[in-house]
Amino acid sequence: MTPEAKIEIVQILEQSRREFNDAIGGISEAQSVIRPDPERWSVSECIEHVTTAEIRFLSFFENAGLAGAPPQDKQKEANLTARVTDRGQRAQAPEPVRPIGRFPSLTIGIEEFNAVRTRSIAFAESHCDDLYSYALQHPRFGPLNGYEFMLIIAGHARRHAAQIREIKTGLGAA
Repeated sequence: MTPEAKIEIVQILEQSRREFNDAIGGISEAQSVIRPDPERWSVSECIEHVTTAEIRFLSFFENAGLAGAPPQDKQKEANLTARVTDRGQRAQAPEPVRPIGRFPSLTIGIEEFNAVRTRSIAFAESHCDDLYSYALQHPRFGPLNGYEFMLIIAGHARRHAAQIREIKTGLGAA
C-alpha cells in the first residue's frame, strides 16, 4: 500500500468519526430515545447499531485470510462508498446488530462508539501494509479486501450520521 493510501484510510475513518459525533451534538438524553416513527430508530438506537456493527466488522478481520482477496479497484472503492452512504436505499440490519438497548445512556453509547472507532483506526494503522491482502466476506457486499472493508466501516457511520441529522431536524434539535 502506498504511503498516501495509508494516510488516506486513517483520514477517512477519522473524518467519519467527526461527522458521526457532530451529528449527535446537541441531542439531549431525553431526545436521544425518541423514535421519529414506530418503524424508525432513535438516535440512541442508531449509535448502538453503528457501534455494534463496527465491533462485528472488526471481528471479521480476526478470521480473514491473507490470500484470495479481491484486487485493488479504485472504481469499486468509489462505488462501495457511494452505496453505503446512500440513504435512498433502505436496508434491514441483520439481527446481531439490531438495537436492543445495549447502552444504558447516550453518553455511554457515544463513548462506546468512539472506543471502537479508535480500535478500527489503530487496526488500519498497524495493518496498513497488508489491508489489500485481507480477504473478507461482507453479508451485503460480498467479497472485499481489507481496504474496501475499512471504507464500509467509515461509510456506515456516515450513513447513520445522515439519519441522525434527519431525526434531529424532526425533533427541532438541529
